[in-house]
Amino acid sequence: MKVPLLDLKEQYVSLRDALLPEILRLFDSQQFILGGPVETLEAEIASYCGVGYAVGVASGSDALLLALMAGGIGAGDEVITTPYTFFSTVSAIVRLGARAVLVDIDPRSYNIDTDGLEEKITERTRAVLPVHLFGRCADMDAISALARKYNLLIVEDAAQAIGAEYGGRRAGALGDVGCLSFFPSKNLGGFGDGGMIVTDRGELAERIRILRVHGMQPKYMHQYVGINSRLDALQAVVLSQKLKHLDEWHRRRRENAQRYHRLFREAGIARDCIMALPTDGKAAGQGSEAAGRHVYNQYVLRARDRDGLRAYLAEQGVGTEVYYPIPLHLQECFASLGYGRGDFPESERAAQETLALPIYPELTQEQQHYVVERIAAYY
Repeated sequence: MKVPLLDLKEQYVSLRDALLPEILRLFDSQQFILGGPVETLEAEIASYCGVGYAVGVASGSDALLLALMAGGIGAGDEVITTPYTFFSTVSAIVRLGARAVLVDIDPRSYNIDTDGLEEKITERTRAVLPVHLFGRCADMDAISALARKYNLLIVEDAAQAIGAEYGGRRAGALGDVGCLSFFPSKNLGGFGDGGMIVTDRGELAERIRILRVHGMQPKYMHQYVGINSRLDALQAVVLSQKLKHLDEWHRRRRENAQRYHRLFREAGIARDCIMALPTDGKAAGQGSEAAGRHVYNQYVLRARDRDGLRAYLAEQGVGTEVYYPIPLHLQECFASLGYGRGDFPESERAAQETLALPIYPELTQEQQHYVVERIAAYY
């Protein structure tokens, strides 16, 4: 049996009849940059996330960069985040001349360990950038309390977490500004790159709108040195159609996750083989009654002999991925941050042990049974 890590073709087939007329209508208009479709999607995403404003940009990476730019982050400032995340989380900070101050992860949630956060705050700290990794919100109660205490900007990296919930509110609405990605592999993915910034702060939204078009307002008048980062209308058309189905896709992902949980228990694999399965917030000791909905952008477990298991599964036709094999504090380009091996042991351990399994909404029960059977056979 073939079980890819992600298969978008079935999703596309189910939406094709609704998508193609909208795409053709856009082609007939020949209006491809910003415009009505983007404005419509911005309103839809703002409503979905429960915020007042949304600004479409070219990618999730640009969303992080522009959010920090709009927050006034620059040379000499410090921004606290985690080393166990995608590259753009830290690169956005470094590109602005600020210093990324890293805090290790909680080994159960893979999100920033808030117990180690306050001790990293200095007089130069301007912001904290929590990552809602794999589709689960970070401990925002603790982060928000510290942000209020020290007057810090909260920029949420919600690239993997649109629709995730914490305390009855959705990712992106939990801090000052939230950053979304519409990369095709995300739960809400486009037909190429795309991103969105969401916020309740009108002045931030307006600044981001200006910054995304070279700092220009009005035309050819530049208030800031911005960048060129505009969500194109084609992506907006596609995403508006897909957004109608997002909560159903989330439901299926959560259902698939619960089925994996059950199948692994029934397989009787010793705990020293599958060392940990993903959990929702409260069950993992997040430290708050507010723990909410995990949307499983990835289903990540910890496995003994992870690399051997992954190679075996590939031979058996099962797609997997390692998120992330090298924590950011060990990446060559961030050597100037001054960190070394052993500084963030939980992040380094996760990099050696974690493995993402297929979890996409169209995954069948038969495919899930096959995945677990193959893992059990390996051990």
